[in-house]
Amino acid sequence: MRILIDADACPVKDETYKVAARHKVPVVVVSNSPIRVPQSTLISRKVVSDAFDAADDWIVETLEASHGAGHVIITADILLADRCLKLGASVVAPNGKPFTASSIGGAIATRAIMADLRAGGDIVGGPPPFSKQDKSRFLSSLDEVLVRLLRTGKA
Repeated sequence: MRILIDADACPVKDETYKVAARHKVPVVVVSNSPIRVPQSTLISRKVVSDAFDAADDWIVETLEASHGAGHVIITADILLADRCLKLGASVVAPNGKPFTASSIGGAIATRAIMADLRAGGDIVGGPPPFSKQDKSRFLSSLDEVLVRLLRTGKA
């Protein structure tokens, strides 16, 4: 089991490190440019090229090579979440909401509608600001996913 963080715009890297350390789960921080990570044998970083979706592609290739199940992906990218779920990984958004097989279709549809509105010139706001409640929900969700995977032996 590993936690893979789609890290370039991830606001919960430090929180992930804390939960991972408590459960002794390795973390890979995947980014297009070097990101400082704490010195720990459990934390490594993978810097990929700056090509479009390079970090996403590396995460998916890593899941394919290890058959996906048992890994946890931290991302706000709905399309990456969909790709990872199809490979059997667990996916948690930085706001703590888990992506699941039953929720991903609605998230993709909402994303497409918002893209169409923006393309049509409609002014639509972005996501709400990251809050303390989001951070708290994330910590709880990540801990819950790791405990479940460790209990079921999928780690």
